[in-house]
Amino acid sequence: MQFKPYWHDTTPPFTMAAQGAVEGHYDVAIIGAGFTGLSAALHLSKAGVRVVVLEGGTVGSGASGRNGGHVNNGIAHSYLAAKAHLGADRAKALYRAFDASIDSIERIVEEEKIDCAFRRSGKLKLASKPAHMEALARNFEVLHREVDPDTALLSRKDLAAEVGSNAFHGAMLSRKSAMMHMGRYVTGLAAAAVRHGTTIHENALVTHRHRSSGRTELETLRGTVTADTVLLATGAYTTKDFSYFRRRIIPVGSFIIATRPLSESEIAATMPGNRTYVTSMNIGNYFRLAPDRRMIFGGRARFSANSDQRSDAKSGEILRASLAKLFPHLSRVEIDYCWGGLVDMTQDRFPRAGFADGMWFAMGYSGHGAQMSTQMGILLADAIMGRGDRNPVNGLEWPTIAGYSGKPWFLPMVGLYYKMLDKIQ
Repeated sequence: MQFKPYWHDTTPPFTMAAQGAVEGHYDVAIIGAGFTGLSAALHLSKAGVRVVVLEGGTVGSGASGRNGGHVNNGIAHSYLAAKAHLGADRAKALYRAFDASIDSIERIVEEEKIDCAFRRSGKLKLASKPAHMEALARNFEVLHREVDPDTALLSRKDLAAEVGSNAFHGAMLSRKSAMMHMGRYVTGLAAAAVRHGTTIHENALVTHRHRSSGRTELETLRGTVTADTVLLATGAYTTKDFSYFRRRIIPVGSFIIATRPLSESEIAATMPGNRTYVTSMNIGNYFRLAPDRRMIFGGRARFSANSDQRSDAKSGEILRASLAKLFPHLSRVEIDYCWGGLVDMTQDRFPRAGFADGMWFAMGYSGHGAQMSTQMGILLADAIMGRGDRNPVNGLEWPTIAGYSGKPWFLPMVGLYYKMLDKIQ
């Protein structure tokens, strides 16, 4: 078993990063080479804007290369909950932004010839308990009527053709959802941005920011650049130098395993529908087939802000047990990859994007960044260029978290709370 992301290990290395010192002046400096930052860079560069991307690690080394490979439409909450919290108009706008993001990814993949196995697979939200199916049905009724007619409600009997497990009581199908190879997409996005004029510096962690005379100076470990405009797209990997955002973003570990390639008979017995799958538990699981027929199986596993080999190994054993519980016929299947990463959560689990603390920003995707981040990059790029504001969360209040400065000491208690909810609900 390898303790590295499957997406990284099966992607050719990105070879188009700039060499030499970090220097010069740019129209826009983007901090973070994940989906958000690279999407914005591509969109800006195609419009003739001079862009530099500063990445503390390597392209896609953060959450964009450490996820389950789902490109699902919809939002983290039920649509009913989003309406209650955000109001009907903003809830609809946010839901449709997720749809638009998948459309944008599909368009970029086609236009830039990115070989990332993008496919509209559809997503099943699986009801783990009878009460969850009742809640799914209530949500589906309103969602299907008001915002997404391309959905369907599946009974337990219907699931026989979709998933080979007796653990579920029905599901909601979202047909617009997709999947892709995340490593190949993020490096393809980076290569496309460079082809259109973006400069990307890897291993260029921003260590200091200073604004003077209308320009921002960004000091990195490899040199300094200045820019008229800055876009922060670092999510859970935001450093203490950006304390405004650190006091609002909660980094939470998400952990994943990948099996050996499955046989055709194993696939038919496990995921005959070949979709993306998400369970309805608060501490639930998600899974799909990889392009090389491995099962990629993930979940929160442990409420931790650590992701190293020891932490990933502990989480991997929890995920293996969950996999065996849902699919007993795979209880002894070999696990080839085990990895973890941090996702950027907000207190209410809605993303945030806009302008604050002297810079543009987008983060807080709360486990749904693979879906929304490409579109957020495009929307912020348009806003930077004065092309109008289509940001669905612009102006959404984002208070600090009491007693929190960037180290989520409260995560174990949150985990216990959700475990209790899963037992009683």
